Amino acid sequence: MRTLRDVKVGEKVRVIKVHGHGPIRRRLMDMGITKNVEIYVRKVAPLGDPIEVNLRGYELSLRKDDADIINVV
Repeated sequence: MRTLRDVKVGEKVRVIKVHGHGPIRRRLMDMGITKNVEIYVRKVAPLGDPIEVNLRGYELSLRKDDADIINVV
């Protein structure tokens, strides 16, 4: 299964599932990362962490550890 961490800059993907437990999952869902939302990967920091994405009309920076629990297609 492909995760948001594996997506290259310039790609658009759709969220299948957000894994994780408790506050981590709730925080991601509160930021708008829910099932079927489309995410565009804008940038990756020079050292690879964090990544900047566009979703629901706003920009969001995510740590790679958080991106690793988001399954996409």
